[in-house]
Amino acid sequence: MIKGQELLRMQGITKSFPGVKALDNVQLSVKAGSVHALMGENGAGKSTLMKCLFGIYHKDAGHIFLEGKEVNFSNSREALDNGVAMVHQELNQALKRNVMDNIWLGRYPRMKGLPLVSEKQMYEDTMRVFNELDIHVDPRTVMSKMPVSQRQMVEIGKAVSFNSKIIVLDEPTSSLTEEEVEHLFRIINMLRDRGCGIIYISHKMDEILRISDEVTIMRDGQYITTRPAAELTKAEIIRLMVGREMTNQFPPKLQNPYTEDIMRVQGLTAQYSQLSDVSFSLKKGEILGVAGLDGSGRTELLENIFGAATRRSGMIYKDGKPVRNRTPRESIANGFALVTEERRATGIFGILNIQENTVIASLKKYLSGILLQSKKMSAATDSMIKAMAIKTPSQKTKIQSLSGGNQQKVIFGRWMLTEPDILLLDEPTRGIDVGAKYEIYQLIQNLARQGKSVIMVSSEMPELLGVCSRILVMSGGRLAGEVDADNTTQEEIMTLAAMYV
Repeated sequence: MIKGQELLRMQGITKSFPGVKALDNVQLSVKAGSVHALMGENGAGKSTLMKCLFGIYHKDAGHIFLEGKEVNFSNSREALDNGVAMVHQELNQALKRNVMDNIWLGRYPRMKGLPLVSEKQMYEDTMRVFNELDIHVDPRTVMSKMPVSQRQMVEIGKAVSFNSKIIVLDEPTSSLTEEEVEHLFRIINMLRDRGCGIIYISHKMDEILRISDEVTIMRDGQYITTRPAAELTKAEIIRLMVGREMTNQFPPKLQNPYTEDIMRVQGLTAQYSQLSDVSFSLKKGEILGVAGLDGSGRTELLENIFGAATRRSGMIYKDGKPVRNRTPRESIANGFALVTEERRATGIFGILNIQENTVIASLKKYLSGILLQSKKMSAATDSMIKAMAIKTPSQKTKIQSLSGGNQQKVIFGRWMLTEPDILLLDEPTRGIDVGAKYEIYQLIQNLARQGKSVIMVSSEMPELLGVCSRILVMSGGRLAGEVDADNTTQEEIMTLAAMYV
C-alpha cells in the first residue's frame, strides 16, 4: 500500500442497542502512513465504531473496506489475522501469565515435528518485536508484576506482532508519564513511516494536534466532519464536539461562606506505602485539591483517610472528634465517600445495571426484614438519574454500556445516597471528554454549595487551579506544601512536586 492511499473506509455504519441508536450512518476514511484521530464526547460512538471494525460488535448497516476489499469480521481474531489490531483503554490481559504468553496466546510457535510450544522461539520472537519498538521489558516477567504503562506497551507490541495494517489506540496515554508518552509517539511515528494507518482516540487535544495528520469528529453517534489536524485549534475542536461554543473550561468558582474546619488530619502515615507524616485541614464546603507526580502518594492519602489502606499512625478528626476509619464501611458510617481512580476496575460493577450500581453502597435503607424494597430502590435511582443528569435509556441498562462520563455520574449518585459530609475524589474526570468534564465540575460545585467538603486528586493542574480553592502538593509520600489556587502558578506547583523526588 502506497503512503497516502486509502487503507480503510467505513461508510454508512449504523448500530443500535435496546433504547439507543449508538451509530447513525457514520463514515471514516484512513490513509496508509497516517495518524487519524477520532474525537467526540463520551457517548459520541467512537468506541462503538471501532468495535464494529474489530468484530466485537456486528453492525446493523453499512460497509467496511480494507485495501479496497469489503470485510465483515465476525470476531477479533479474524480482524487480527487480517491486519487490524486494537489496543483497548481497559487492558484485557492474562495477568497470571508472562509477557510472551500474552503476546503469542493462541498462536504459539511449535517445536519442529512436535506438538510442543517452543519457549526459545517465543522468547526470540518477543525480543525481536521489543527491540524494534525499543520496549525494555523482560518477556518472562509475569504481567501482574508490571505497572499499567508497561502492560500497555506490551499490548502495542502484540498489535505490531500481527504485522497489522491498521492499529487502533484507544486513550493510549491515560496511564503514561510524560516520558512514556514521548516513547509512544516515537513508536507511532515509526509505524506511520512503515505505512500503517493509526486510529488514535483521545480527549487530550494537545496530543491530537501534535501527533495527528487528520481528525474525524463525531457527535451523538453521527459523523460531523474530517479535517487536517493542521487546520484545527482546540476551540474549534471543542465547538465541533459539543455543537456549541465553550468559552469557559470551568464554571465560576464558589465563594465559600463557611469558615470552620470539618476535618483535620494529623501525622497520617501508611503501613504499606511511602505516605509519611501528612497533616492538613479541610473546611466545610471547601474544594481542596491534591497535586503531585505519579507515585507521590496522592491516591495513598485518600485510601488511608477512607480506610481502604492500612494506617500505621496518625489521627483524623471530624467536627473536632477523632474518627478511626479503619475500614471503608466504618468510613461510610462516619460520613466519608471515595470515588476511586480506576472507574472500570474499582468503581463500577460492569455486569450490573444502573439501579444496582446506584444503591449498592446504601442497601440497608431499602431493607424490609430480609427483603429489598424494589419500589424504594427504583425511586432513589430515578432521583439520582435526574439530579446527576445521567443519560440512559432506563435504570435497568447495564452500566458498562454507558459512556465514561455517565458511568462517573452514576458513581457520584451512589455516594450521594449514603449522605456523606466529605467526598474523596481520585481523578474524577480521567478519560472523560470536555463537555462531560464541565458537568462533573458543576456537580462538585453543587455538592460544595450544599455544605459538602471535597478533596480532589488530579493530574491536570489547570483542573486543580480552575476548580479548587487551595491545593496540597505531595512529593515522595510527604506533603511538600500548600498553595492558594488563585495566587499560584503551575511552575510553583511543579517545583514543590519535585521537592522529595
